[in-house]
Amino acid sequence: MSLEADDRGSNTKSLHFLLVPLMAQGHMIPMVDLARLLAARGAFVTFATTPVNLARIRPIIDGAAASALPIRFVELYFPTMDVGLPDGCESADLIPSVDLFLPFMNALSLLRKPLEAHLHGPDLARWPKPTCLISDNLQHWTADVARTLDIPRLIFHGPSCFFLLCGLLIREHRVELEVAMEATSSRPILLPGLPHPIRLNKHELTSVMRSDPSWSKYMESVRVAEKSADGVLVNSFVELEPWYFERYHEVTCKPVWPVGPLSLYKEELDAKATRGRVSSIDNKLLFQWLDKQKAGSVVLVSFGSMVRNTIAQLMELGYGLEASSRPFIWIVTEVAERQVPRVEEWMIEFEKRVEGRGMVIKGWGPQILMLGHVAVGGFVTHCGWNSTLEAIAAGVVMATWPHFYDQFLNEQLVVDVLKIGVAVGVEKPKMFGIGDDNEVAVKVTRGEVEKVLERLMGGGEEGDERRERAKELKEKARMAMEEGGSSWKGLQDAINYVLESRQK
Repeated sequence: MSLEADDRGSNTKSLHFLLVPLMAQGHMIPMVDLARLLAARGAFVTFATTPVNLARIRPIIDGAAASALPIRFVELYFPTMDVGLPDGCESADLIPSVDLFLPFMNALSLLRKPLEAHLHGPDLARWPKPTCLISDNLQHWTADVARTLDIPRLIFHGPSCFFLLCGLLIREHRVELEVAMEATSSRPILLPGLPHPIRLNKHELTSVMRSDPSWSKYMESVRVAEKSADGVLVNSFVELEPWYFERYHEVTCKPVWPVGPLSLYKEELDAKATRGRVSSIDNKLLFQWLDKQKAGSVVLVSFGSMVRNTIAQLMELGYGLEASSRPFIWIVTEVAERQVPRVEEWMIEFEKRVEGRGMVIKGWGPQILMLGHVAVGGFVTHCGWNSTLEAIAAGVVMATWPHFYDQFLNEQLVVDVLKIGVAVGVEKPKMFGIGDDNEVAVKVTRGEVEKVLERLMGGGEEGDERRERAKELKEKARMAMEEGGSSWKGLQDAINYVLESRQK
C-alpha cells in the first residue's frame, strides 16, 4: 500500500521519531543530520543521548531551536564511574585505553532506564507518543524498548552497504576463509559472492571478525536485535553502490533505505563549521589561507576522532608532508591530547619550517567545509565511512590509510571498486587507544608518504581519470539528496512505512 503524495505533509505531522545514536562522533553526527531531515519533513523528533554528547553538539541544538524545527534533545544519565569508566567518558573517542572499549559498549544498555523514565515523564504529554524508534545498530537494547512501546524499530547503519554485505559474507564463510588463509601461507584470499575481486589478509579478517569470547557475546546480542528490526537506514546512496544495496536487501529480507550522504544536509556555513565540535582554529584565518591556494592543489590530512597514531608515526608523517612540497592542512588530534613535551617542541619547529605552505590544526577542524573548498584536491584519510562519504560528496580523491575495523574494506571500495583513490599500503590493523601500540612503531615511512602524495595529486592520465570519476560521483551524490533523488525517496519511503504500520 502506498500513500498519496498530497497527504504526506499532514500525515507526517502525526509522527514522532525517537532517535538513539551510538555515543561516538562518527555515529552521532549523521544521526543528528537524520533528525533534522525528519523534522524538516514535518515529523516530531526526540534525540536522546548523554550530557557530554549534547554539549558537543550545542551549536546544532541552538540552530534547530532557532529554525523552529520540532526536535527535542533529551539528556540521558550514563553512570560511567559505576562501570569502571573515567568520569565523563561518554563517547568512544574519550575511552583512554582499548581495554575499556568493551566495558563501554556493554554499559550502553544502562541508558534504557533513563530513556524509559523520560518516556513516562510529564514532558511527553505535550507531544504525540513515539511512533517509531530509530537506533544505531550497536544500541541493541533499544529492541526491547520498541517492543514495550509496540512501535516499529529501524536501525541506522553507519557503514556502507558494501561493508555490511562483506561482513555478512565473512561470517557465512568464516571457516573456509580461515582454512584458505592457512593453506596460502596467510596471503590475501578472495571473498566469495561479490562482483568485484575483494581480498582479505589475516589481519583484516581478524579486525572484522574478532574471536574474543566477550566481544563475540556482545556482537551476538547486536545480531539478534538486528534480526528483529523492521528496516534499515544506510548513510549512502544507491548510485554509489547499486549492486550492494540490492544484494544486502535480498540477504537481510528487510527494507533497506538509502538516506545519504547525510553530510549534504543543507545548513548555514556557521553550522557546518561546528559540525561535531567547535573548531580548534580560527576558521576565518584558515579559509583566508585556502583562498590564496591554487585550485585542487591542497592536501587535507585527517584521521578522524578515534585514530591515534604513535608518536614516531606522527613525526614520520610530518616529515613526509614536508618533503612533498605540496601545500597541506594537517589535523593532528594526538598533540592536543597527549601533551608530550618532545612532540610539542618538534611540532613548533615543524610549523616554522612549513610556514606559508602548510597549516596544522591541533584538535578539531571543519573537515566538511575544507573538503568542499575549491583549493582542496586530495584527502589523506583513515577511511572511516563518514570521512570517506564526505570526500565522495565533495568530489575529492583519496589516499587511503586505514587503521581498524571497517576501514580496510572501505579502502577497497574506494581504490578497487570506485577507483577514486590510491592506497598508502598499510596492511596490519591497529585498534584505537592511547598506549595500545609501541610508541616507536612506524608503519608508513616519510618516503612512502611523499610517494603516495605524488600519485594522489599528480598521477598522469591515471590520476586525471580518478579525479574525473570523483567529480561524477559528487554530482550523483548531490542529485541523490535533492527532492526526487534516490536518498530523498529512501527517507520518504521509510516515513511512509511508519505511517502505513500505524494503519495495520
